[in-house]
Amino acid sequence: MEVIVIIAYLIPTLILFSYSCAQLSLVWKYWKKRRKENKNPSPNIINLPSKLPLVTIQLPIYNELYVVERLIEAVCRFDYPQNRLEIQVLDDSTDETVEIIARNVQFYQAQGFDIRHIRRTHREGFKAGALAYGLTLAKGEFIAIFDADFVPNPDFLTQTLPHFSNVQVGVVQTRWVHLNESYSLITLLQAFGLDGHFIVEQGGRNAGGHFINFNGTAGIWRKTCIHDAGGWSADTLTEDLDLSYRAQLRGWQFVYLENVATPAELPATMPALKSQQYRWMKGAAECARKNLTKVVHSPTVRISTKIYGVFHLLNSGVFLAVFIMALASVPILVITVFEPKYNYLFGIFSIFQLSFLMLLAFYGTTHYRHKTFGQFVWQLPFFLTVIMGLSLHNAIAAAEGYLGKKTPFVRTPKWGIVQSKDGWQRKNYLVKSLNWLTIAEILLAAYFAAAVGLGLYWHSYQMTVLHAMLALGFGFVSFYSVKHSLS
Repeated sequence: MEVIVIIAYLIPTLILFSYSCAQLSLVWKYWKKRRKENKNPSPNIINLPSKLPLVTIQLPIYNELYVVERLIEAVCRFDYPQNRLEIQVLDDSTDETVEIIARNVQFYQAQGFDIRHIRRTHREGFKAGALAYGLTLAKGEFIAIFDADFVPNPDFLTQTLPHFSNVQVGVVQTRWVHLNESYSLITLLQAFGLDGHFIVEQGGRNAGGHFINFNGTAGIWRKTCIHDAGGWSADTLTEDLDLSYRAQLRGWQFVYLENVATPAELPATMPALKSQQYRWMKGAAECARKNLTKVVHSPTVRISTKIYGVFHLLNSGVFLAVFIMALASVPILVITVFEPKYNYLFGIFSIFQLSFLMLLAFYGTTHYRHKTFGQFVWQLPFFLTVIMGLSLHNAIAAAEGYLGKKTPFVRTPKWGIVQSKDGWQRKNYLVKSLNWLTIAEILLAAYFAAAVGLGLYWHSYQMTVLHAMLALGFGFVSFYSVKHSLS
């Protein structure tokens, strides 16, 4: 039995260590590129062509009464000629959002915009289906996509389109920034994690010439790239990641622009965050199931790009490793107390604590580039604590994706929350998460709190910090799941 527990702890720990090494290598690639840019402070400026291309803007909408007007207004403020711009509002809504869109479309049509309110008779394929349908009607050479919670800046097209001067470029993706980062601790920690992805992960992979992904919004596609890659598909919950890999396997290049920021609204409640995380984690696992072997066996993809692609596609599996490691850590504590011959394990496991130092470098880069050190000092441990608290929820989502269990696309609610005075309590689209999973998270918080007490009682302190973070993390997630479901 002891051997089984040790293996159950050791294998996930090895996986997490490997993943941390991959993240550290992205930090190195990121800074290597930055050093090159610093040595050449005046790069060649890419200008827009003399004849501006026709651009189609797609706005996939489903029941977004609080934010859709803000989005339409933002894209109609683009610094781009009206006669070279087509706007498609792809509206699958079933509530008063339909009337809001109709009113705004009529208003901007009267001002000379080529804007259409496109309705389908069914919601087949969800967002992917709406994008695919809109593409059959699109007149533009390039397709810009924005989700309802985004507020793109007026210079979005003038900043992104010049990069398509290279005919092999199929996508230009911009960095997300956050309208309501300081709204609450939940939004602050989301911003912390997303910044790591959008600065180091996207920037590092792109710097190394490896596969990155279109993030579903705040980016622009060459229409021929979409068609060449096989078009939008709804057989995964992350149609953006799926199409990104299919396109890059066809040889298309992606460009990531860290310095072009596109603002968006973060989910303001724990149930809404869980809904988003579930879709992202399960969708990534579904994409791995669909595309991993294609990446590994591709004769045209470099070995290094295949390795980074494997880590990228299997990213959501990290939560399976975190959860299994966490569960096994308590029996490990008991074994080492009552079987002193196994105390040497702590010496071995301490090697893998280097993972934390790698995460320091990863997220430290993010804050060095765009934030302050004072924020970083307390946000990193708190962020890791909450991520551990989400491990059960995200592990279930990833497992379902790997096993091929299909579930419908569930949107993340947006409420137009930007300032601290804005509230969500009396608005539509509230998500409830009072279910067996919340009860399990409460029990896990108690489980790891008891482990902290046992460790202190037995004077075995090697895992006290880990168990304290797990107890706090599951307690935080379950507390806000209950609070936001009852509010």
